Amino acid sequence: MSGIFQSSIGRKLVMSITGLFLVLFLLFHMSMNLVAAFSGPAYNAVCEFLGTNWYALAATAVLALGFVFHIIYAFILTIRNRKARGNNSYAVTAKPKNVEWASQNMLVLGIIVVVGIGLHLAHFWYKMMFAELAGMENQFGATDGAAWITYWFGQPAVAAVYVVWLVALWFHLTHGFWSAIQTLGWNNNIWIERWECISKIFATVVCAGFIIVVLGFALGIFPMFNSPVCGA
Repeated sequence: MSGIFQSSIGRKLVMSITGLFLVLFLLFHMSMNLVAAFSGPAYNAVCEFLGTNWYALAATAVLALGFVFHIIYAFILTIRNRKARGNNSYAVTAKPKNVEWASQNMLVLGIIVVVGIGLHLAHFWYKMMFAELAGMENQFGATDGAAWITYWFGQPAVAAVYVVWLVALWFHLTHGFWSAIQTLGWNNNIWIERWECISKIFATVVCAGFIIVVLGFALGIFPMFNSPVCGA
């Protein structure tokens, strides 16, 4: 097992596998957030379901742990690679321009992504899932996700920070998706451009889904879901 972490291919394989947890986590979370764009009560029902069923909590915890491991391991590898080879953490014969830029700036992008995750956890996870598990009371209630999402995204400064975070996440995903495919050996001259297109489409769909919700509430496009408890 230690050989996997010591070899270059092994480390990239670990990053690719844990990256799948990130992909699944983001897909699930984005789909969940889009529910709020259609129905506040339905979004609250999803929040309540996740907070009261042990199997939903277990599945979320597994995805989140894989996500956390991916982030921590990525920072370790990035710092190690920078010391050994400068900014060329993933040296390949050909690399799409946006992927090359993202690869050279993965540390900065990673810091923005981690800060955004911390902000998101403080705004939502701590106020909702953690509060429900700990029996804590707060201003909107642990399962009133519609109220929380309206409250936070209704603040222009907060919404702007989330958009910056999601743009950084877009670059991270385009590089991460492409890098994972490269690790699996599908990086010949024909498929490089194809996987670049696929990675862009995937990253764009995921990040656009999040941004639609953020801007939708920030610009008042979804005013019918503004909870009265938010004072809206």
